[in-house]
Amino acid sequence: MSVEPFKVMVVGDAAPARHALIAILRAGGFVAEHGDGPDNALDAIRQRDYDVALFDIENITGISARELCQKIRATGKSIGILLITGAHVEKEIVQALEAGADDYICKPFRTADLISRCHVVLHRVRAKNRLEEKSLNIGDLQLDLDRRQFRKSGKIIHLTPTEFSLLTFLMKNQGTALTHSQLLRTIWGPEYGHELEYLRSYIRLLRKKIETEPSQPEYLLTEPWVGYRFAEPVSSDRAQSARRIL
Repeated sequence: MSVEPFKVMVVGDAAPARHALIAILRAGGFVAEHGDGPDNALDAIRQRDYDVALFDIENITGISARELCQKIRATGKSIGILLITGAHVEKEIVQALEAGADDYICKPFRTADLISRCHVVLHRVRAKNRLEEKSLNIGDLQLDLDRRQFRKSGKIIHLTPTEFSLLTFLMKNQGTALTHSQLLRTIWGPEYGHELEYLRSYIRLLRKKIETEPSQPEYLLTEPWVGYRFAEPVSSDRAQSARRIL
């Protein structure tokens, strides 16, 4: 049985940039379409079903990335949002993530990295649409959500209720950059959002429990100026291959 390819809406004003992204996506096996501008792209998203909306922050005019994310989310469609960003736009990235973007990728990037990041966003959207999982397994870590137990390499390790909630949220959003404010407001409540040192203290505590070497984390990675990303560790074979490529 054939599998229907994923559909991506490429949003942007500059035609050459849109066409370049569409060529990359189609080569990666996606069905890629575009709107001539944000308004036309939004109309298409309202009328048809897409898996991911992709846009370059620097390639949209008349609307901010934050506003565009809000409008996409207001459609009620289950669609991933992936941003392409330039350097030194941390504020815009954070605002867009808090407005509903799922992830971002910085220029310059390899075409393979863009395709990979699209699949990460798709994975997250699918996970959100599935029934609640009973356990989360990443690498040698396992969270039993029913029993509220955490295991590393099969060994039970005690987590406080707050640590468990924080780790659960991070693991459920594996591969996605989560902002400081998102983490604080989700775990501690809507009145939080600026207590960065408080969050960092819990991140340090979690790393001591989940990482083999807390000073060189493999799971709980820092996104400079943005927040944190939970990752699946690269295997030793893959790491050696990556080193050879570099």
